[in-house]
Amino acid sequence: MSLAPRAVLVHRTTEYEELLARHGTHGQAEFFLSSRGRSIEEVALRHGRTRQALADVAAAVPLQWRQSRVERADLDRFLFGPEDVVVVVGQDGLVANVAKYLSGQPVVGIDTDPGRNPGVLVRHRPCDAAALFRAAASPGRTTDDLTMVEAVADDTQRLLALNEIYLGPPGHQTARYRLGPDAEGSPAEPQASSGVLVGTGTGSTGWLRSLWQERGSTPTLPGPTDPRLVWFVREAWPSPTTGTSLVAGELRRDQRLLLTVESDRVVVFGDGMEGDALELTWGQTVRIGISATSLRLTA
Repeated sequence: MSLAPRAVLVHRTTEYEELLARHGTHGQAEFFLSSRGRSIEEVALRHGRTRQALADVAAAVPLQWRQSRVERADLDRFLFGPEDVVVVVGQDGLVANVAKYLSGQPVVGIDTDPGRNPGVLVRHRPCDAAALFRAAASPGRTTDDLTMVEAVADDTQRLLALNEIYLGPPGHQTARYRLGPDAEGSPAEPQASSGVLVGTGTGSTGWLRSLWQERGSTPTLPGPTDPRLVWFVREAWPSPTTGTSLVAGELRRDQRLLLTVESDRVVVFGDGMEGDALELTWGQTVRIGISATSLRLTA
């Protein structure tokens, strides 16, 4: 007998809750913000909208379904099941935060603050939740399958990301490594840089785009569903032993970028979540390319 679907509501602590945790009371938080020229009313209003949206979405979960909640800080300890419908209640970035922990479950993005969030990934309003739950559970549901990027190390460590993966030194200083295509006979270039960024079409509106614009680069940026990645080396340093000829490119579905570590420590993290990173050391290799897993975002 198959299990009933489970609605997993993903949310994050609001700025107001963080202020209360740090300062103890509403009055102390108000004093802190006023000393910096800000008003607590605006922060409290956004908190109220977020909490109301979470309550409205929870109330719309079908009675026969199971229901669970997970805060962003606990995502790496939460076990998602194949029958889950994941509902992200918050900002676009929260969808990226949860994407790496999924394996094909449908995702619904609920915008808690329309007009303040771009709404690229959180496309819906809390009042649409009931219809979205019905659609997500139907066999003919419509989803956009967003391309994801993955890094796989030689010790089997694996990292997924929706926007981009960063490989480089902790502290963004300088790392030494060899970089090249993962193909027999392809040359690898020794480099010293502040890191390598490999990203998707979904990430093309953020960190990746800033590098692309800064360089006036030739590879066009992909769209969210395009089976293509682009990559950039940050601040490659030319020297007698390190080169700068392989500093940008693109990867199709059957292509990989191979990086061999020649530093004491290189970290690999996705979507800005440095606290959940792979750590590599001298001689280790990591391959970066398109993941077989996509984010199934409800249209």
